[in-house]
Amino acid sequence: MELRHLKYFLAVAEELNFTKASEKLFISQPPLSRQIAELEEELQAKLFIRNNKKVELTEAGKYFEKETKELFQNLERISTKTKKIAENVSGEFRIAYISSIYSSVISDLIQHLKAQFPYVNFKLFEVSTTKQIDALEKGKIEMGIIRSPIHSPKIKSHLWFKDGFSLVYNKNTIQIKSENDILKLKDETFVFFNKDYAPHYHEVLLELCAFYGFSPKIIHEANNINSIVQLVKNGLGISIVPSNIAKNNPDSEIGFIELKKVNLFTNVSIITAKEDESEITRSAVEFLLPQRR
Repeated sequence: MELRHLKYFLAVAEELNFTKASEKLFISQPPLSRQIAELEEELQAKLFIRNNKKVELTEAGKYFEKETKELFQNLERISTKTKKIAENVSGEFRIAYISSIYSSVISDLIQHLKAQFPYVNFKLFEVSTTKQIDALEKGKIEMGIIRSPIHSPKIKSHLWFKDGFSLVYNKNTIQIKSENDILKLKDETFVFFNKDYAPHYHEVLLELCAFYGFSPKIIHEANNINSIVQLVKNGLGISIVPSNIAKNNPDSEIGFIELKKVNLFTNVSIITAKEDESEITRSAVEFLLPQRR
């Protein structure tokens, strides 16, 4: 199937007359009829009902017309955007990231890209891992920063860094000296990520607690790492967060203890569409990859 088959089909579908369609396409009628016949044969579906008086679309033809029109609209949109980005005239580049990634890194990335591509509009979205994968597959974002494994034939993944875990607590309400004292916290209130929002991460936290010999009493849940840390600071519980957060949180009221005994890590990865070879994407990935946390 070639684009010309689709163009010829749309012309006939619009005119519902082979003579008028052939005039519109500047070809004679026999080749047009032949092209439509080839298309029907390839699809193994009759697209038109033809008799001496009129031409009508079949139900299959009506469906094919709708989808083909959408296809051409998407092709036009893609062509226009590709041309604009290539010319560095305008365009939009959408980056999604998880809340547990330190914001200064994202800010540095945008500054780097803006210096290279001053006319491109960069947009940032804080989005969960599962929603990022879905958005990238549907073309709603150009790049994502996620945590946990990914299984998608449409996505290319670049490992950025492996992140460990740390216990986070309020120093004024919790007395703990080292990782060896964690079991003493088994009756404390825990603040976790919502399991529907980040199912893999939620399971890892449960696995961590099991390693230390207890099941956490989860009272509060949140969908944002900063909200979790704030709840801990307010004395509403303790939590386990990525060690990357501990390294970048200077708050004197909050304590962190890295969990070194358990051999559990999460992969923080940069994801892009498998077929995306744009200069902006390449520049973004190359900027981040050397900055292994």
